[in-house]
Amino acid sequence: MDSASEKQTDPVNLAVSLGRLRLPNPVMVASGTFGNAREMANVVDLNRLGAIIPKTVTSLPRIGNAPWRTIETAGGMLNSIGLDNEGIEVFISHHMPFLAEVAAPTVVSIAGRDQADFLSMAARLDGVPGVAALELNISCPNVSGGVDFGTDAAMCEQLVAGVRRACGLPTLAKLTPNVTDVVQIAQAAQEGGADAISLVNTCLGMAVDWRGRRPMLGNVMGGLSGPAIKPIALRAVYQVAAAVEVPVVGIGGIATIDDVMEFLVAGAAAVQIGTANFYNPTVSVQILDALPGALAELNARSVGDVVGTLRAESSIKNGPAAFPSAAASRD
Repeated sequence: MDSASEKQTDPVNLAVSLGRLRLPNPVMVASGTFGNAREMANVVDLNRLGAIIPKTVTSLPRIGNAPWRTIETAGGMLNSIGLDNEGIEVFISHHMPFLAEVAAPTVVSIAGRDQADFLSMAARLDGVPGVAALELNISCPNVSGGVDFGTDAAMCEQLVAGVRRACGLPTLAKLTPNVTDVVQIAQAAQEGGADAISLVNTCLGMAVDWRGRRPMLGNVMGGLSGPAIKPIALRAVYQVAAAVEVPVVGIGGIATIDDVMEFLVAGAAAVQIGTANFYNPTVSVQILDALPGALAELNARSVGDVVGTLRAESSIKNGPAAFPSAAASRD
């Protein structure tokens, strides 16, 4: 068999590394969008996923915000759940034993009231069987103080550094797009020792019942997710990936293999599927099935071969003519 034939039959390497965290593939399911893992195991082979990120946990149980908590919008949805969860001890005792038996790594999303709360939870999770990494949710717009650490560079760096001292788990910092300069916050997270940067959490928005002259969400405002925020997320990933040395995880409006490939070439080393899980629970494995073929289209033998390969300079140089369909639509 000649070398060209051998190259065609070689398997594509889907494994990726997010600092100290190694994933079997780059397709993760985002926090708060995948339901109960035991229930989802009936429709999705959890062992195939790049990682599972359960709903964000807090140190104490939370009942969340008043209804309504979710509203469908054009191109997405608004949510104002308010970190409704059973608390870290129930999560460890009732959910982690099942997740520990799943082949896919479990990345636990945590949110604290203050830095001491974050550090206490990080230390508590260190050494719990099955916990592969932490994702610091410093970007939730639906709770008081939920974005404090994600909008102040100094606070972000101090928090990430504190978590690194408190536990030995790989740490991802999940950032908000609701800032003037997300690059500055990402650089601060890197300086603090983050293994990777997750971009982005939801965009702050609202919906109004004009006849009733009232907000439709019980908390007035909430987080916008879904296809509507994909351009924002792509922009953030592109900007941050060019400015930091740690890997970037893309989140926001991802529902197809094309979406995933766009994030990869823009600079994301991995992605998280969020809102699409609500209306297509098997979307993650569908994307995984399509990923090797999409990589092969670019003659790539691994995910890393395409990460950050966007040719922005040539696009600027060539102008609109490089994209005939886009140019035609403006005529």
